[in-house]
This record gives sequence, structure tokens and C-alpha cells, in this order.
Amino acid sequence: MNAATRLERIAVLVSAGRHRVSGAPCYSRNDASALEIARTLAQAHGADLDVLHAGDVSNPALFDYLALGAPRIEVIECGETDDPVAALAQRLSGVSLVLTGTRAEGMHDTGMLPYRLAAELECTLIDSALDVTIEAGSAVVTQFMPKGLRRRVAAALPCVVAVHPQSSVKPRYAYARAQQGAIVPGVTAQRPDADAPLWTLTPATRKPVKLVAAEKRSGHARMLMATTTESRGGNVVIEGTSVEKAQVILSYLREHRLIDY
Repeated sequence: MNAATRLERIAVLVSAGRHRVSGAPCYSRNDASALEIARTLAQAHGADLDVLHAGDVSNPALFDYLALGAPRIEVIECGETDDPVAALAQRLSGVSLVLTGTRAEGMHDTGMLPYRLAAELECTLIDSALDVTIEAGSAVVTQFMPKGLRRRVAAALPCVVAVHPQSSVKPRYAYARAQQGAIVPGVTAQRPDADAPLWTLTPATRKPVKLVAAEKRSGHARMLMATTTESRGGNVVIEGTSVEKAQVILSYLREHRLIDY
């Protein structure tokens, strides 16, 4: 087993979320679970643990990660319009395992960072991880799937693993650990995002309410639908003009009284 397949270094990427009521900066629950899994693996395998954040070194949310067990947080300083992927990839060169949450909790976050980072590092990505173990130079993951299904998948190290919100780990908050930890500035991201000129930044608003037709089935029928993969009906419209397709959608909305015109 060579150095590339041994668990020598683990990195965790942590983001700054927003409290769902007050809007104040706080830790992301997904990233907190990733941190707890990384701490457990580092202790079990004697690996070095790096905790990285791309953003503002003065963000108060980073204090929470110290309290959750991060001994030291290195901040890759970048602004709202900078692309941190290249700087993160350079810093993570030689790291055996990279853990992160599936997405941040700022509001309309894309969840694309783990995918872009894995592509930049040219390594495997496993998403929706519920737990992670290391066996024979590979990361073995229990992966979350819809309708309560689970599956075990493995990827050779090095790899990137995105942790699902329903991970079973329970991070513990301790104020004393936050006083012992440190937040230090690292490199600065030098590459602005190519799409930044097209963005419009506004305060986060409440998520739009989805139009859902009233459910007319019995409770037993709904339970069967939730546990099986049978088709739920509906129409797939492929042929026809855009006007005809729009008419099908409009008819559906009128039939279920989702619109009043």
C-alpha cells in the first residue's frame, strides 16, 4: 500500500450558513456532520486533520466549528464573486480524503462545489454519504437513496465525500474547545468567477411554495406509493409544438384548481 492509498491526511471543508429565523451567520449542519466523521476517522487511523473554509476570516460562524471540535481552521480568503475551487484544489493536493456537506445552508446554494472540486482534483466523488469507513485503501460509504433505500459503495483513495444531512453522527458543541482552537488566514483566491458579472445579489427571501395537486387517494394508497417504485401516473408530452405543450400544463393546473383563470 503506497502513500496515496493510506489515510494520512483528511481535510474537511466548512461553510457559513444562515440561521433560518434570524438570518445570523451560523455553522452548516451538513458540514458539522462531515467534521464529526472526519474527527472520528482521524483518531482511528492516526491521520492529520485539516479544516478549511473559503470566505471571510472574520466570519463569526467559524467560531462554531471550533466549538464542534475543529482544532484549527485555515481560511482561504475570497470575496463573494471569487471562485475558490482552484485555490482549494491546490491546497488539497496530496490529501487522502476530503469531506464536506452536500451543500451550504445560506438559502439558494447550488451544491456544486464538491463536484467541481472532485473534477479539479481528478478524483472520485461519493455524494449523500451517511457514514464513512476506511478499508484496504478505499473509502466505504453507506449512501442515502430515496424511499428509505441505502447502498454500500467504495472508492479508492484519494476521493471526495459529500455527507448527507441525515447522517447518524451527533456533533457535540463545547465552548471550551472554541477557546482553545485557532482561525488562521491562508492563501487568497485569485480567480474571479467567470459568471460573476451576470449575478444579481439580493437578500434571501422565503422559498417559493410549490404547486401541488390535492391528494385524493386513501392513506393506505399513499403509503404504498411511498414504498414502491410504481408509476404515479401523469402524462409525458414529447411531441407537439410549444403552444400545445403549454396547453397540456395549463389544463392540468385548471383541472386541479391550482390556478383560477
